[in-house]
Amino acid sequence: DADGGAMEAESAPKDVTSGMDPARQGAEELGERLADIDARTDDLFADASAADLAGYSRGGPVTAGGGRGRGAFEDGRPLEETLATGRTLARHLEEQLPLALDDAADLLIAHQLIGMLDEAGYLREETAEIAARLGTDAAHVERIVRRLQTLDPPGVFARDLKECLRLQLADRDRLDPAMARLVDNLELVAKRDYAALRRICGVGEEDLREMLAELRELDPRPGAAVAPVAVQPVVPDVFVRPAPDGSWLVELNSETLPRVLVNNAYQALVRADTLPEADREYISSCLNRASWLVKSLDQRARTILAVAREIVRQQDAFLHRGVTALRPLTLRQVADALGMHESTVSRVTANKYMATPRGILDMKYFFTSAIATTDGAGAVSAETVRHRIRALIEAESAEAVLSDDRIVELLRAEGIDIARRTVAKYREAMGIPSSVQRRREKRLMRA
Repeated sequence: DADGGAMEAESAPKDVTSGMDPARQGAEELGERLADIDARTDDLFADASAADLAGYSRGGPVTAGGGRGRGAFEDGRPLEETLATGRTLARHLEEQLPLALDDAADLLIAHQLIGMLDEAGYLREETAEIAARLGTDAAHVERIVRRLQTLDPPGVFARDLKECLRLQLADRDRLDPAMARLVDNLELVAKRDYAALRRICGVGEEDLREMLAELRELDPRPGAAVAPVAVQPVVPDVFVRPAPDGSWLVELNSETLPRVLVNNAYQALVRADTLPEADREYISSCLNRASWLVKSLDQRARTILAVAREIVRQQDAFLHRGVTALRPLTLRQVADALGMHESTVSRVTANKYMATPRGILDMKYFFTSAIATTDGAGAVSAETVRHRIRALIEAESAEAVLSDDRIVELLRAEGIDIARRTVAKYREAMGIPSSVQRRREKRLMRA
């Protein structure tokens, strides 16, 4: 369990229902176990229910979640917007068909296949049955299905859950052999047989945790519509402006500070002899609490300002030169410099934003881990590495789209020692699609 630090196999009782179709029963049992995976992996398929699982008997469990790579149409609309505006899945896919096919007969079959998808984006009918109905051979239909599986959203036209997950992982450029073996053994995930999974996948405990977390991010229903999310404007809590002498002016935004006013009339009432003693004591107690609150808020504001000034002092080079000069910085370093507890620094920077010449930034942005250089003599901040990854991808050509492995090679040539999995994490955190998706976008732009 979480306290023990090791993931061990754990049995789960089976709920055997007589008379139920074995495939459906197996899917439901698998889903129930997946829903009970321990909190360390945040319930891998947290939103799965028996009703959801019943429709996935060919593939097993259902997952909820995750971010996926997207492309763009010629008019500049991101592909994800087409799902957020009420457009049907069929129309969304039909608009992308020129990306995948150009033969008239193939397009006709493709339109038929789109019409066969269920609301989750799965192709339920057997390839041979489809081929017989359309008057062609199964290999021809399979070839078209493979092309259609490259469309957005990743995972559509899958025949079962495992294929759906594989398609999404391939789109993210994350379908390495270990992850493929994990997807092939979802039953062991359901049983929480972590020892067997580590052995089969050939990975350690930490890698398995990360792989399970990645699996949880995938979408078992890629064809379902994506609801729009309202974007709230960010109001900075701190302003940072350049001073004439080359230093920085750091000021609190008074508009974001809580305002507590104490009516002085109550002070006069307490001092007067006209009030009964009980009333005087009650008002005095309220005034004391109000005074304490005012002082606490003032101390909190002073703490935010002190932390902001220390961050600015530590990250002066970043403010002057940009992200390539961002220093590795931890909460403890700031806490030690100010004589505070680390938890205090963490608390006052949570959900706080700083307006700087480099933009409005989350104050947590400035706290970044260090990544070693290949010569072992120094370190660069994780944010600097993220910036370099973005720069490499932005400079890539349509003929030479960079894979995560190639980015690792380029960064190591620059003296940055980094793993492929870390590159993939940073790329996804920045909302940058996989090399597969980027290549697809560049083809669309040239069309």
